[in-house]
Amino acid sequence: MAVAYRVLGRVCDAEDVVQEAWLRLLTTGDVADDAALADSVSLAMLVVLETLPPLERAAFVLREVFSYSDIAEIIGRSEAAVRQLASRAREHVAGNRPRFDTDRVTRRCVTEQFLAACASGNMQALLELLAPEVMLVADGGGRAKAPLRVINGAAKVARFFIAIAADPTTANLQVELLEVNGGPAVVASAAGVPVTVLALDLVDGLVQTVRLVANPDKLAGLTRH
Repeated sequence: MAVAYRVLGRVCDAEDVVQEAWLRLLTTGDVADDAALADSVSLAMLVVLETLPPLERAAFVLREVFSYSDIAEIIGRSEAAVRQLASRAREHVAGNRPRFDTDRVTRRCVTEQFLAACASGNMQALLELLAPEVMLVADGGGRAKAPLRVINGAAKVARFFIAIAADPTTANLQVELLEVNGGPAVVASAAGVPVTVLALDLVDGLVQTVRLVANPDKLAGLTRH
């Protein structure tokens, strides 16, 4: 109920509601104890949600908190229309939900090894963690420095992170392994403010996708634990 009041008190339209809800979902403490919800709001899942039309995305996200009648009032549509929007969104999400390893112990172990390999500049150790077809998907939101295109292949992804770790401009960043969206993630902060979140998607124990979020709008609601 507290979340509902917090969202309702800050929004004027559907897009504002979704933005507020996403910031809440990026707050680790709210979802760490709920495995099902944590899976639904993983970084990979947020990528799927971004492919939805705005109203469908609003209906899908807000249904975690509000009733259909509440959502109808928020986005200015009838309750029947909201039910249709939510149904279409669920079908889309079900068909596109990422299929990755979810064991938290394994994910944390691999993330620790990934971070150690980058920090030490150990290219071979890093390559051993990556699937041959690994992808690096970055989101700078047009406001932060990040690759504009997907980087494909273990060698290219490994070289990218080895270079980043060796860059003198990153030397003053505070790098921590924290829980974000119910899973382990590398969080880099400058003066206590998160500037980058890095999460790994695993398939059969190997890193299939590296998700790098540097978009300030998406990091604004991140809390550190």
